Amino acid sequence: MPSTPAAKGSEPPSEPSQAPSSAELLADLKHLYPKEIDLSLGRIERLLASLGHPEADLPPVIHVAGTNGKGSVIAFIRAIFEAAGKKVHSFTSPHLVEFHERIQLAGQNGAEPISDGELADVLQRAAKANGGQPITYFEIITAAAFLAFTSRPADVTLLETGLGGRLDATNVIARPLLTVIMPISVDHTAYLGSSLAEIAGEKAGIMKPGVTCVLAPQEDEALRVIEARSDELGTPLLVAGREWDAYEQHGRLIYQTADELIDLPMPRLQGRHQIDNAGCAITAARACLGAEATQHALHEGLVSATWPARLERLGPGRLYENVHPQTEIWLDGGHNAAAAIALARSMAELEERVPRPLHLICGMMASKDALAFFDAFQGLSQWAGTVPIEGNANAFSARDLADQARTMLIPAEAAQSVPEALATSRAIAGDQPVRVLIAGSLYLAGHVLKLHSGVGTES
Repeated sequence: MPSTPAAKGSEPPSEPSQAPSSAELLADLKHLYPKEIDLSLGRIERLLASLGHPEADLPPVIHVAGTNGKGSVIAFIRAIFEAAGKKVHSFTSPHLVEFHERIQLAGQNGAEPISDGELADVLQRAAKANGGQPITYFEIITAAAFLAFTSRPADVTLLETGLGGRLDATNVIARPLLTVIMPISVDHTAYLGSSLAEIAGEKAGIMKPGVTCVLAPQEDEALRVIEARSDELGTPLLVAGREWDAYEQHGRLIYQTADELIDLPMPRLQGRHQIDNAGCAITAARACLGAEATQHALHEGLVSATWPARLERLGPGRLYENVHPQTEIWLDGGHNAAAAIALARSMAELEERVPRPLHLICGMMASKDALAFFDAFQGLSQWAGTVPIEGNANAFSARDLADQARTMLIPAEAAQSVPEALATSRAIAGDQPVRVLIAGSLYLAGHVLKLHSGVGTES
C-alpha cells in the first residue's frame, strides 16, 4: 500500500526514539529507593510475582553466603562444573570494571558476561513490572538477573548473596540444590548485628530444610549458631575439618574425607586462604555432581579458575610506569580484618620466598574498621600510601586513612591518586624494588584495573 505524502507545510514524521542503553537504565534504577541498603524480602517478592516468578524457573541453584571468599568459591565451582562439561550461570556482586561482570550466562565456551542488549532487555522488563514502586537497586538487578537466567538453558545457577543472607534479595529460592557458607567474620555491623553470633544467624538464613550446606572453616561462635540452625531445619552439614579437609602438602593440594584422599595441584588463585576456598568448591561439586566430579574435572577447575583482584599480581600495564622496573604490584579487594589477616599472611609467605620491602596502598570505605585492617600489617608493611576512592563520597579521606595507619605504627602518607602513591613509594625505596599491595576496597580495585589497562584518566 503506497504511503500518503505529508500535507504541505506539515512537520515531517519524527524519528522513533532510541531505546535507552543498559547504562542509562541502571542509572535510573538507583533512584527508585532512598537507601542503598534496606534488607527486606517484601519488595523483591512483589516484583518477582509481577514478573511471573522467574526465580521458580531457574536452573538448579547453589546459593553462597559468608563474609569472605564468596566470589572465589564461585569461581572454583564454576570452573569445576565447566570442566565436567556442565553449563553454568552466575550472579555475583559487586562488579569491578563493568556491571555486566555480575551476570554471567552459560555459553558455548563457558560462562560469559551478559551482552549489553540482553542486559538492557531484562532491566527494561524488570523496571516495567515494578512500575516505579519503591525498590532498592540490588533488589531490582537481582530480579533482572533471574530473567536473564531463564532465557538460556544451563545445568546450574551460582548465586552469591549481596549482604547477609536471611533478608538478602537472593534468598527467594524455595529449595536450592545446595547452600554454601564461607568464613564469617564481623562486618557490616550496621545491618547484620554487632556480634559474630548475630551475623552468623543472618548468614545461616540461606539454609533450607533438608538441603545440604557446605561449611567453610568457622570460628566456634559462628559454628555453634549454624549447627543449631541445622538441627532446627534438618539440614545436613558438610563441615570443614570434620566431613572434609583441604591442605597443602609438598606443593600439592590434598583433599581428604573419612574414606578418600585426592591429590590435586595447588589452585591458580594465590594465597593460603584459597586452599580452604578450593576445598569448599570441591565439596560442593562432589555433593552435586557425584561421580561426574572426576579427578580430571577437579584438577582442571583448580588450575583454570580466575577471579580478578583477589591477590592478583598485575601483569604489564600503565601502573608499572610509576615504579621500579622490578617492583611487583599486587591487587586485592579485601576490606575487613579477616581479609587483612589473610593478605598479610600471604605477603609474609612471599617475603620468605623472595625478600623485598612491602609497601601498602590503601583506600577504604568509612564504614570499615581501618584500624583492624592496618593492625594485620604491623611489622610487615614498611610504608603505606593512602588514597581516596574516586567518585565515592562515603570513603575515608586519604588524610584520615593515613592517620589510622600511623596509629597502627605504619609510616603513612596521603596521596591524591594511586599513581601518585606509587611514585611516592618509588621515591622512598630509591633504587630498591619493592612489593606493593593495593587493597582495602573492591571499588578501589575496580578503579585500579581501569587505570592499569588505560581506561582510567589519571596519569
